[in-house]
Amino acid sequence: MEAFLALIIGSLFAIGLYLVLQEHLVKLIFGISILSNATNLLIFASGRMTRGTPPLIPQDAANLTTSFANPLPEALILTAIVISFGLLAFLVALTYRTHRDLKSLNPDVITNESENESVL
Repeated sequence: MEAFLALIIGSLFAIGLYLVLQEHLVKLIFGISILSNATNLLIFASGRMTRGTPPLIPQDAANLTTSFANPLPEALILTAIVISFGLLAFLVALTYRTHRDLKSLNPDVITNESENESVL
């Protein structure tokens, strides 16, 4: 199961990096979203790799031998989800404003238009 999860996480990182390197701002937004989800999965998967004593043990048992969820990576993931949502909302608003003002989402066209405006 760990090998399959590692393959999925690696694939998500590769897809996200490919989309970030494309010349379109919407693909950049999707790439950043996929990269943040892959990072969340990586943190979640790494939190389950260690075995230890569960935080709560029933009264009738001396200890539990089953694995448990580590609460620290889960709390970190919740924080990362909120931060990535804020970042994506900002990027969507910035992309909308760029398209509205410059009528393009290609970074090369945007750079050329901003250089032409600075000359005038």
